[in-house]
Amino acid sequence: MRLSPEHSPRYGLADSEPFSITVDGVEIEAYDGDTVASALIASGRIHTAESMYRHRPRGILAAGIEEPNGLITVRSRDAHDIDETMLPVTTVPATPGLETLFVSGQGALDPRPDPALYDHKHRHVDVLIVGAGPAGIAAARSALAGQCRVALLDDQPLPGGSLLSTRDVEIDGLSGPEWARTEIEKLEKNSDFTYLPRTSAFGCYDANYVIAVENRTDHLPRAKRPGVSRQRMWQFRAAEVILATGAIERPLVFKNNDRPGIMLASAVSTYINRYGALPGHRAALFTTNDAGYESALDLAAAGAKVAAIIDARPSVPEHCRKIAREVGAALYAGSAVIDTDAGEGGLLSAVTVRGLNDNTELTSEAKHIEVDLLAVSGGYSPTVHLHTHRQGKTTWNTDIAGFVPVSPVSHQHHAGALTGKYSLEDALEEGHRAGIEAREKAAEAKGFNAGKLKREVAEAAVGTSLPLDRSPVRPVWLVPANDGDAAEWNEHFVDLQRDQAVAEIMRAYGAGMRSIEHIKRYTSIGTANDQGKTSGVNAMAILAAALGEDNLEKVGVSNYRAPYTPVPFGVIAGRERGDLFDPARLTSIHPWHLAHGAKFEDVGQWKRPWYYPQGAESMDAAVRRECAAVRESVGFMDGTTLGKIEIRGKDAAEFLDRVYTNSFRLLKVGMGRYGVMCTPDGMIFDDGVTMRLADDRFLMTTTSSGAAKVLDHLEEYSQTEWPELDVTFTSVTEQYATITVAGPKSRAVIEKLVPNIDVSAKGFPFMAFRDTTLASGIPARVCRISFSGELCFEINVEAFYGLYVWEAVEEAGREFGITPYGTETMHVLRAEKGFIIVGQDTDGTVTPQDAGMDWVVSKKKEEFLGKRSFARAHTAAPGRRHLVSVLPVDRRLRLREGAQLVEKGTDLTVRDADVTTPLLPGNGQIEDIGFVTSSYDSVALGRTFALALIERGREREGEIISSPVDGRLVDVEIGPLCLFDPEGERRDG
Repeated sequence: MRLSPEHSPRYGLADSEPFSITVDGVEIEAYDGDTVASALIASGRIHTAESMYRHRPRGILAAGIEEPNGLITVRSRDAHDIDETMLPVTTVPATPGLETLFVSGQGALDPRPDPALYDHKHRHVDVLIVGAGPAGIAAARSALAGQCRVALLDDQPLPGGSLLSTRDVEIDGLSGPEWARTEIEKLEKNSDFTYLPRTSAFGCYDANYVIAVENRTDHLPRAKRPGVSRQRMWQFRAAEVILATGAIERPLVFKNNDRPGIMLASAVSTYINRYGALPGHRAALFTTNDAGYESALDLAAAGAKVAAIIDARPSVPEHCRKIAREVGAALYAGSAVIDTDAGEGGLLSAVTVRGLNDNTELTSEAKHIEVDLLAVSGGYSPTVHLHTHRQGKTTWNTDIAGFVPVSPVSHQHHAGALTGKYSLEDALEEGHRAGIEAREKAAEAKGFNAGKLKREVAEAAVGTSLPLDRSPVRPVWLVPANDGDAAEWNEHFVDLQRDQAVAEIMRAYGAGMRSIEHIKRYTSIGTANDQGKTSGVNAMAILAAALGEDNLEKVGVSNYRAPYTPVPFGVIAGRERGDLFDPARLTSIHPWHLAHGAKFEDVGQWKRPWYYPQGAESMDAAVRRECAAVRESVGFMDGTTLGKIEIRGKDAAEFLDRVYTNSFRLLKVGMGRYGVMCTPDGMIFDDGVTMRLADDRFLMTTTSSGAAKVLDHLEEYSQTEWPELDVTFTSVTEQYATITVAGPKSRAVIEKLVPNIDVSAKGFPFMAFRDTTLASGIPARVCRISFSGELCFEINVEAFYGLYVWEAVEEAGREFGITPYGTETMHVLRAEKGFIIVGQDTDGTVTPQDAGMDWVVSKKKEEFLGKRSFARAHTAAPGRRHLVSVLPVDRRLRLREGAQLVEKGTDLTVRDADVTTPLLPGNGQIEDIGFVTSSYDSVALGRTFALALIERGREREGEIISSPVDGRLVDVEIGPLCLFDPEGERRDG
C-alpha cells in the first residue's frame, strides 16, 4: 500500500508523476526514488521467487544490500543493452519502462556483449570517508575545515543513512534528511570536497587504497544516458580513512522464519518513512532490543494495526512498555515467536508465541496471533567488512551482541554504529572527533599546521520517546521448536539465499567441524552474493552454542573478503576491453613503416615491422635482400620497442650487481655492458645492455616483450629483499625512439648525421655511448651496440623526434643504398652470430652456461641472483642440453622451429605384438636428445641453419644426428654456436 504524505514523510521519493515498471509480467506503479522492492511493497506484493533448493515461498526481508531473497534479472531495454541478473531487488532503482523478472537462487548471464561504457578514475585525497550517515557527514564537516582534500562516499542516492528511515528526528532544528541534504550542499561549495552518492566502497587494501564503484546511469531514463559511463570504478589513495559504515540488523532464527511477510524491523521503518510503502496491515514485532519499538511507532503512524510486541527480554524497559501502550499492542515480555503459519500463496498469516526462559527453554502456553507482517530484530552487526579487509581485528561485544573493531588499523578511524554505539548523539560526536583526528594527521603528513578545531557537535533532538542510550540486547540465537524435536531444525533457516537451515550446521558439527570457516564451506552458509550479511553472526552463534561457548570468538572470526558487494566484471575491465583489451603499442616511426609496405608482427604489445616486401616479393626473398644489405652495405631498423628502465640512487650499481650475473660496479660512465639476469633457480630471465649515465644513474635495456616483467622483478627485489638499498626505477621505454644503423657503411652514415664526434673505432669504441647533438640540432644519445655482429650504431632521441630522425637516416644513407630491415632479418643476423633471444632460445630451463655464455657469469662476485643454483647437482649435471647450431646436410632444407632431434639411426616405428605402426601421437614414445629453437635461411652462409638445444651439444660438434620431418628422418650436423665471423672482426668495421 502506498502511504500518503500525511502518513509518511516519504523522504526518498521525489515529487514526480508516477510511472510504470513491470515485474514478472505485471505492471506496477512507481515514483522517482523508488526501488523495485519499495514499488512492489507499495503495490501490495511482498513475495519473491521460490527458494533455491527447497522451493519454499520467500519474501522481501530487507531494504538494502543485505537482501537475501529478492534477486531479479533486469531485462535489456533496447538493442544497446543486455540483461543483468542476480541483482538485489532492494538496490535496483525504478525507472520508467523497467522490466524485471525474479530469479530463484541463480540467474543466467546474457551471452551478448555488453555495449555499456565503463570507466576508471584515480583520486588522491587527504581524508576519505565511507558512509554518509550522521557520523560520516559530521566527520566530513570537521575534516574539511582546513586545507584537506576530502571525499565522502555512500552507496545510497541520498545522504543521511539511518536518518532517511527515522521519523521525528531533528538536528540543528531540521529534520534528519533535511539536515543531511543541507550539510552536503554546504560542503560541496568547497572545491576540496567530493561527494559521491550511489558509490559503494567494496575493497580496502594496504596504504589506504580503497576501491569503489559508482552507479552513474541506472537511475536515469534511457534518454538521459548517452555518452555517460554506466558505472565508474574509483581508485582512491588516502592519507587517512574514516569508516562510518553503520550496522546491519540481524533476523531471528525460529521455525518457519522464512515466510513472505517476515521482515527486518529496520526495513519496515525504511519502507514506511523513506518510500511511503506499507508492508502489512496487521503486524507483530519480535525483538531482542529497543530498536524494534521504533518500527512499532512507524507502523502505528502509518495506520497499521500493531497486534503484538514479542520481546525476548524478561525485563522490558519502561520507555519500551510506554510505546507498546501508545500503539495499543499486547506486550509479551520474555517470550519468542516459535512458529509461523502460512495462508494463501504461502504468505504469513499468523505467529505462535510462547515464553522463553533464561536457558532458552519454552515456557507458558502457546498463543496464536493472526498477522500479515512480522517485523523481527535480533540486534545489529556493525559493518566491519572494510576494517577486516586490512587485517583489522574484531572482538565480541556482549552489550550489543555483535563484533566491533578492536582498534583502527594504521591511518584509519571509526565512527558511528560501526563502533557499536547506536545513538544519534554518539554518531555525531564520534564523527566529529574522527574528522578532527584524521584532519590533523593528514595535515601533519603534508607539513602544514592543521590548527585545533573547537569540538562542537550538532545539537541533536530525538523526537521519539526512546532515550539516546538503548538497553542491552538479549542475544537469542535459536528459538526451539514447539515440540523440541531436533528434526525441526530443518525449518529453522539461517541463510535464506543459500536455503540453509540449522540442520546443516548441526550436520557439519556432527562431522567434526568446529571452526566457522569449515562450517561455511561445508554448508555454503555466507557464500552467496549477500556474503552472509544477515546469516554470518547467527551461524557462528549457533555453532558456539553447540560447543557450549558464550564467546563467539571461540569458534573463529569469519574473515570478510573483498568485494563487499558484487562488482560487475565490466566495471573492473573499464575501457580495457574489445579493441582496447590488449592495445597495440606503436612507435613514432609507425606511419613510415605503413607507408612503405611493412608487414608487422606482434612483439609483446608492440607492432613491429617484420619485413618490407617490394612488389610481389615473398617473405623469404625480402628477408634475404635485407640481410644482404646489412652484411654488405648498410641497413636501418626501428629499435624503439626495446624496454628501457632508468635506475637511480647511490646504491644503483650495487643493486645491478645483485640482479645481473656479471659485474656493473666498476663500469665506467659513458660505457655500456651486456648483462644477463637469472631467476633464483639459475635460469635465464632476461638480457640486455645497461649503460652507466652517471655514478648513480644507469639506463637498462630489456627485451621488447619483457620490459614490464623485468620492471616488476626489479621492484619486487628492491621492496621485499633489499629495501635498505637506495635505488629507484622508472620505465622510459616510450620516452625515446631508437634507430639502429648497421652494416659496413654505417659509420659513413653516422658521420653525416653527427659530424661533431669522432666515430672511428678508436675514438668511439664498442659499447661506448656519446650524448651529443645531431646536425639537425636534435639532442641525441649515440651508442656503439651491435646485435648483428656488424659495425653498428644506435641513435636515441626523444620519441617526438623519432620519425624526423628516421627520415634523416634514410636520406643520409641513400647514396649507400640504405635498406630498412625488420625483426625477421634481425633474427637471422643475430642467430648467425649465436646471440640468443630470451623466450625463443630459452624456455625457463636454460642457464647461461647452457647457452654458451659462461663468460657472462662473474667468478668474483660473492652473490647474485641464481649463483647458488649453478652449483646444484641438476644444474651442473654433465648431460644438460647446450645451445649449438645444427646444419642440415641438405643445405636447402630449413627445419621447423620446435622440430625434435634424435640420434642417427633411430627407428621411427613402434613395434607392439609384432605389428609395426608409424610414429604418431598415441602410438608410442621415442627418446629425443633436443629440439630446434630457431631456424633460418642465411645469405651470408649460403645455406640454411638452425640453433638447437641438444644434450651435451658442445661436446658433440661435428656429429651427425637426425630430425623427423614429414615422417622421415633427415640428417643434420651439430656445429658451433657462432657460425659467422667468429673472431668478431666485422664489429669495428
